[in-house]
Amino acid sequence: MRSTSPFSRLARLASNLSGTPRVFAVAVAIILVWAVTGPFFSFSDTWQLIINTGTTIVTFLMVFLIQNTQNRDSVAMQLKLDELIRVANGAHNALLDLEELAQEDLDRIRDHYAALALDARKNLEAGFPDTGTPDVRPA
Repeated sequence: MRSTSPFSRLARLASNLSGTPRVFAVAVAIILVWAVTGPFFSFSDTWQLIINTGTTIVTFLMVFLIQNTQNRDSVAMQLKLDELIRVANGAHNALLDLEELAQEDLDRIRDHYAALALDARKNLEAGFPDTGTPDVRPA
């Protein structure tokens, strides 16, 4: 079950490495070297183009690598949350896989939960407990 594609492994590695202090220090060092060499190249257009091109290429590639990692992490998180809903006594299995619903359905369910929260706050202010599992059947 650990079989991942080479791209996924590369994306995970790049994402993990790019956030380390050592890689940040290397990036700062590159910028400093580039800045110090400015007078030697008379701050020419070519000198400026080197840093612009380098940072653009790195940024372009990192967007895809980090997005891949973020997508995988998001799917894993959703699956874990779905499993918690599935095994929780009294939880509503209809809430599994909500991220696949249309925006209108999500808005309707969110509005229903907001109404439940408002009722719970009113009950709490009136001295009643705000615990329990009220019905969540959307209208």
